[in-house]
Amino acid sequence: MIEILNPAELARAKVSGALVADILHTLKGRSAVGTNLLEIDQWTKAMILEAGAESCYVDYAPSFGRGPFGHYICTGVNDAVLHGLPRDYPLADGDLLTLDLAVSKDGVAADAAISFIVGESQPPESVAMIDATERALSAGIAAAGPGARIGDISHAIGSVLSEAGYPINTEFGGHGIGSTMHQDPHVPNTGRPGRGFKLRPGLMLALEPWVMADTAQLVTDADGWTLRSATGCRTAHSEHTIAITDDGAEILTLPKHR
Repeated sequence: MIEILNPAELARAKVSGALVADILHTLKGRSAVGTNLLEIDQWTKAMILEAGAESCYVDYAPSFGRGPFGHYICTGVNDAVLHGLPRDYPLADGDLLTLDLAVSKDGVAADAAISFIVGESQPPESVAMIDATERALSAGIAAAGPGARIGDISHAIGSVLSEAGYPINTEFGGHGIGSTMHQDPHVPNTGRPGRGFKLRPGLMLALEPWVMADTAQLVTDADGWTLRSATGCRTAHSEHTIAITDDGAEILTLPKHR
């Protein structure tokens, strides 16, 4: 299903997006050496409930996971790039942490992800990988607008990632979003311009460039959810929810206070 939201629904989407962004911003500030991933999950739960919102993850049980997910946020460390199931793990200096969060408020969902390095250590290769996903995300957003096609977004994202030297996996990518978290159309992280669904005002998309340093192959963790790089290399993931407008693309998941 491809959902086109009306102005009232888009107004609610902005509230959901701001909530997701502010929670991620808060969590980044709290995440330090020694912070446990289960603490991050509990902080997320508290902020979602305080806002009168609902988690998109707790009861989520798709075919590719051993569901229901049962937690409020995805927490990926180092080689864990997608669907990271929170576990009893205290963060160490230099860990590359990815936080991926989707929340629904007043019937409209928003989804975003950030990657950052914990502590004082800043491994240059990890910094560069995070930067590449952020630049690819910006390129994808710039390519989105009324009349453009999904392939234009995919091509823009993939060009940045390929030029940076990263293999690209197309099993998982961006997606439509609205009254539910995952909808059509699928937005691969590489593609051909001029192909695919034509964008129109009212369409919401979650764009999410993610890479693994030296492989495009994923393996599923024993927890049945966490997807890791097949070689054990580090990974990074950046995501925003956008709304297509008459003038281009509006980012809905920017924190109010940056």
